[in-house]
Amino acid sequence: MEAITSSRASRRADPALESPDDPQELLPRKRPTQERSQRKFDALLSSARELLTEVGFESFTCEEVASRADVPIGTLYQFFANKYVIVCELNRQDFADVRDELEQFNGEVPSLDWLRFLNNFVDHLAKLWTSDPSRREVWLAMQSTPSTRATGKIQEKGLAGQIALMLAPLTPRTERDRRIMMAEVLVHVVYSMLNFSVQDGQSHADAVDELKRLMVAYLLVAEKESRSH
Repeated sequence: MEAITSSRASRRADPALESPDDPQELLPRKRPTQERSQRKFDALLSSARELLTEVGFESFTCEEVASRADVPIGTLYQFFANKYVIVCELNRQDFADVRDELEQFNGEVPSLDWLRFLNNFVDHLAKLWTSDPSRREVWLAMQSTPSTRATGKIQEKGLAGQIALMLAPLTPRTERDRRIMMAEVLVHVVYSMLNFSVQDGQSHADAVDELKRLMVAYLLVAEKESRSH
């Protein structure tokens, strides 16, 4: 009876829908520290990603995630308070993948050949979206509540910090705060456009080309302004 009561309490606790005027970052209740727990954690996230892609966020339930992962529902609630926290963790995974991709591109925009770098990098990112349809579903789900949106902004800022460092060779005389703002704009625009590019009926290639034009125009102005100071 105690386990059932605990499970019901977990389902009622919904930080994503509380305190809309002061949304909090949504994080797992705990992270696995042992290999066995890690396997269950990974299985839950993998099943959640699969389910979200199949049925969308409105029909997405913790019970179905646990069933698909062959994990007791109580174990799921040990890690995640609700489905909003699961989606935020999926989004965190997606941002980590992009950060890894940035590291493979040597961590900074080359000042002499940045246009070719930008072209190659956007193409590389675009393949992530076409090869993994769950990315758009995760992004859409992140727009569902004040706390998921707030969590998404925090995650965007983390990636923007990395981008800001990469922009330094391109904008050597630009103030740090301004460079951070530029990086945040770039992250938001890139994510929005890549999710737009994989909408039904949308030409992915055309949308990616437009994204490149936007980014090149923006960065050319930023470079010119920085070097003219």
